[in-house]
Order: sequence, then structure tokens, then C-alpha cells
Amino acid sequence: MLLWPVYPNIGVDNRNQWDMVRDLPGGVAGVRQLIQDFHARGVKVFFPTMPWDTGSRDVGTTMHQATAALMAEIGADGVNGDTMDGLPLAYRTASDATGHPVALEPELAFKDDGMLAYNQQSWGYWTTPLVPLVSKWKWMEPRHMVHVCDRWATDRTNILQDAFFNGVGIESWENVWGWWNQFTARDGEVMRRIATIYRAFPDHLVSAGWVPHVPTLHYGVYASEFPLQGSTLWTIINRTDWDVNERIMRVAHQPGQRYFDLWNGKEIKPLIREGYAELSMPMEAHGYGAVLRVDRDAHVANLDATLKRLALQAARPLQSYSSEWKPLPQTMTPVEATPPATSQPEGMVRIPGAVFDFQVHGIEIEGENKPGLDVQYPWESVARRGHVHSLAIKPFYIDKHPVTNAQFKAFVGATAYRPKDAHNFLKHWIDGSPKAGDENRPVTWVSLEDARAYLRWAGKRLPNEWEWQYAAQGGDGRLYPWGNTWDAAMVPAPAKGRELPAPEPVGQHPQGASPFGVEDMIGHVWQWTNEFADEHTRAAILRGGSYYQPQDSYWYFPQAYKLNEHGKYLLMAPSKDRSGGIGFRGVKDALPL
Repeated sequence: MLLWPVYPNIGVDNRNQWDMVRDLPGGVAGVRQLIQDFHARGVKVFFPTMPWDTGSRDVGTTMHQATAALMAEIGADGVNGDTMDGLPLAYRTASDATGHPVALEPELAFKDDGMLAYNQQSWGYWTTPLVPLVSKWKWMEPRHMVHVCDRWATDRTNILQDAFFNGVGIESWENVWGWWNQFTARDGEVMRRIATIYRAFPDHLVSAGWVPHVPTLHYGVYASEFPLQGSTLWTIINRTDWDVNERIMRVAHQPGQRYFDLWNGKEIKPLIREGYAELSMPMEAHGYGAVLRVDRDAHVANLDATLKRLALQAARPLQSYSSEWKPLPQTMTPVEATPPATSQPEGMVRIPGAVFDFQVHGIEIEGENKPGLDVQYPWESVARRGHVHSLAIKPFYIDKHPVTNAQFKAFVGATAYRPKDAHNFLKHWIDGSPKAGDENRPVTWVSLEDARAYLRWAGKRLPNEWEWQYAAQGGDGRLYPWGNTWDAAMVPAPAKGRELPAPEPVGQHPQGASPFGVEDMIGHVWQWTNEFADEHTRAAILRGGSYYQPQDSYWYFPQAYKLNEHGKYLLMAPSKDRSGGIGFRGVKDALPL
């Protein structure tokens, strides 16, 4: 299990990759317990390391030392080297020095063959031609575990076949940073049957005598041989669009040897002639096969039970399982209307009702424009990156500026509010109060739940995203609140260092106001708007971008200064969701004039 708590949220403030792990629910103790729970179920746990994370908070030591120390502290089993073409020897040395050595698994192919000596695993981003490729790393070291990877594939037939041919694994990756790429029913069933074979015959799969591309008797059918003393395993794939069943392979035969069609869970009675056995078995189009040969007097542990289990799985053909992939539907958490204001609320700006041309797109770094990416508004049939919709907006009032520390302090004082999950809550305050001089700065380190609690107390609510955009843009589709040309003087000076300075006080850039007079809409602090969820994942839409701009990497949370762009911020728990770069403002519904 590879848990990825860092990207794509990292960069929303200056927390580094190790901070993001420590901010998981329950902190280090909670993560350690989670890993122990996985271990109790026979599952190893990996975390990533990001060599590109050089613009966030300085950890004060080397990356390899910080990573090794954290993995030892939480009891993790391995490290995935994000974007790395082999983890350097320094990671192996640092991990071993902790007394808690972990497995190393880079994302990309090794830049140096010698790295195979201390990188125990790797990912395989392979092309999938008709003739399956052979893993160089497994060929050189049969114990090396490759996970074949294609994170965006909605049909995983090719990577499953390539993995099975090589006797390696796949990176299943159903949750691609909030985009749910669920296995189809057919691919899931294939994975289950492959896993049954792998777990029954693990020693064969690391055989030093592995021979890929042994001959078969059919075009488009390919086989690998994994010999051990007393028995031999063949994994077979059918790349063609048709079923095959006769004379799949012809292998050397010795008297007394028996053959088992593992994929279908039954013994094969081969045709024996001239010292060879001709093996026939059914293989579906784009299907799989596996054969075990057992020598005379050799014993294979639990063979009868394994065959019985595989026969039960094979009773239903793969072609009867659906190969249809569907994106998960999302729902938007409703934003409840407030009692309408009967007069102009202090510190708020009236926004008139209108029919608004809402056009916005998500700026996620990856994912192209696949269905299910970004979010699904109530009027849409599926989540997608680009959104266009005309909708009637009722009049409302919106805070002229983001909520400040002083305003939030008044709420805490009046209600004694303290969230159940208080980790990182008002992290920038001292002894329950903002620092002297920070009273008029936007409040940050508040979760979506904290913001809603404040707004309920204030008789307000969060803006729907289209309300936020209309208040910032007006009706002419401009790119920025002040017009269509970027002007750095209209926003706070960006912070580009590794520390996170406090945001500017509100109201310092009145010249950058929207057509309605709303200020600090972009380039100040990110602002909470709508929440979306599917069966597995929650996310919030952030608007306005931030003054904090970590440097030196493309992979940090991207900015969204343009009014036709939004950021999608994955949610897990208030402890992790709170950020020094995210604030909010309130809305109150209004009566028509």
C-alpha cells in the first residue's frame, strides 16, 4: 500500500513533505497505528519522497536523512522515489543507519544499472506492443519487483498481461490524487486470479532460471518459464482478439511428469510424443493461462487446495465480466441560504441579482480532461475540467475583505469554539490570540468546518463558487477584478522564500477591487468555497490564488489568479486541511430591491 499524503496539495503553504505526513490524522502516533493495522493484515506500507520539494520549509538536514528518520519513526516498510530515476545510495545508507531499513522503489528507470543493487523495487512505465516487453531489471535480478504502471489507463488489460508475462506486479492506483480510476469488473477479476497464482507459487516467480519468450504454437500467444527443482511454472498471455484452446505449447517431457492448467484449476492430459508434451487449454481472447509441471515424486504444497480455489474462480469466464469503465458521480455539499439581510450589513458589499455566464476550468497539473476529473456541478452529468453554465444569481451581500484574525477572535471569545480535531487550528496565534499587529490580517489555519462554524455564528455562509466569481468578475468576463491585464501592483507582493510570512493586512489594494467594490479577491489568500465528494474522495474548490509562491518546482499546488480558473484542494481531515495559505469570506442573502 503506497500512501501519498503530499502531492498535489503541497505548496498551498510552506509545509514540506515530512510535515504533510506528520499532519495526517492522529499525527505520528496515528500514522504508526495505521501502519500496524495494515501489518496485521499482511500488507506493507510505503510513502513517497519528493526530490523536487526544495521550495517549502527547510527541514534542516538532507532529504535522505529526513526521509529515513521519518520512515523509522512511523514504522513504514518502503519509500517510493517520486520522479526519481533510481534512489541514490545515500537513501540506502541513511535508511540502514536508522536500524529500520526500508525497501526503495524509484518511479522511473534507473539511470545507472548499479542502482539495482540497492533499489529493491521499481515502477515500469512500459509501452505495450503485441510482443510483450521483458523487464531488464528482473532479467538482471529475478528477485527485483517491478510494478507495471499506467495511472490513466481505464482498461488495464495490457499492463496486467505484461505484468503476468514477466512475473511481476502492477501499480493498481485506483485513486489518482482524487480522480477515482476504479478497476473494471473484468480487470478486477483478472487481478484476483493472478494474485491467487502468485501467492501460491511465489518461489517460482523469483527463479534464477527465468526464461521469457519460450515458444508457443499460436500467433499472439506468449509465455514465460519459471523453473524450480521439481516443478516449472509457465505464465501465458493471449494478445489476440480470438479464443484459442488447442496445442498452446510444446514442452520437453520426462516420464512421470504431470501438468496442471492452473488458470482453470484442473489437470491436463497432454499429448506425449517424441519426448515432448503438447499442452491444450482454453484461453479467452486477451486472456491468460498458467501451467504447472510437477516432476515424478515431487511435492507441491497445497496444490489440491490451490486448484480447487482456481477452479471456482474460473467457473465464470472473464468475458462475462463487464469491461465498461464509468467515472464516479460527485455531489456538491449544499450551501444553506441565510435569513435575508433587512439592511446593509457592516463590512459587506451588495451584489445585485443577474443571469451570470459562469465559465471556469480546473488547473490540476495532471489528468488531461478525463471524465471524473475536477468537479461535477449539480447541473452537470459528470465531473470534468472545463465548466460553462448560465445561471440566475439572486442578490446577496459578500464580505468586502477576507475574515480577519480580529473577527475570528471575537467568534472564539463569544462561543469558546474549539474543534474536536484541533491540530493546526489557528497555528499562527499565540496563547489563543493573534500576534500583536496581526489583528487585521486574514485569518488562516482554519478548516472548512471552522470557517462554517464562524459563519453560522455571524449569520452568514460561504459563497458558492459562482457567487464568488460573479462578485470578483462582474458581468463582462474579465480575467482579473480590475480588468484583463495583469498588474502586480493590484495584489500583495508574493512571498517566494521557504518560510511563510503572515499575509498582508486586508484593504491595502483598493485599486484592485472588483467592479462591485469587493477587495482582496486574488493574490492574497486562497478562499474556501464549495465542497464536493464522491464515494471515496472529498475536495474543496479554492478561489483567488495566494501570495505564497514556493519556487524551484512545477509540482507545487498551482496558482489560480485568473477569474476563470480554480484550484481543487483534496480534503482528508481538519488537521491536514488547515493551511497557512487559506482563508475565507462570508456571504449573506439579500432581499430584492
